[in-house]
Amino acid sequence: MSNTTIYHNSRCSKSRQTLALLIENDISPSIVEYLKSPPSIETLNTLLQQLAISPRQLLRKGEAVYKELNLSDKALTDQQLIQAMHDHPKLIERPIVIHNNKAQLGRPPEAVLELFL
Repeated sequence: MSNTTIYHNSRCSKSRQTLALLIENDISPSIVEYLKSPPSIETLNTLLQQLAISPRQLLRKGEAVYKELNLSDKALTDQQLIQAMHDHPKLIERPIVIHNNKAQLGRPPEAVLELFL
């Protein structure tokens, strides 16, 4: 069982590059295709804690659903933003790699290697 996990979207070039980089470095992560099985509210809260960022920082602001739901509204609470990511996983920035209870966004893909230093 791997102690490394990647929240992966195979249609995203950064996600594919990050996964390839992990494999090149002999790291075999568990792959979570988060669009097919969206993370729970509890999991999203844990990911945000591991990433040490706010929910707003994990949102993909270029997605149509971001505009449709008016998620730029500063009055929205963190829990409302997390609920939106749970309901619309396409909003979650990707990829996210978790290793030993720490997480890193793969933007750029090389950033995830910091988890293994």
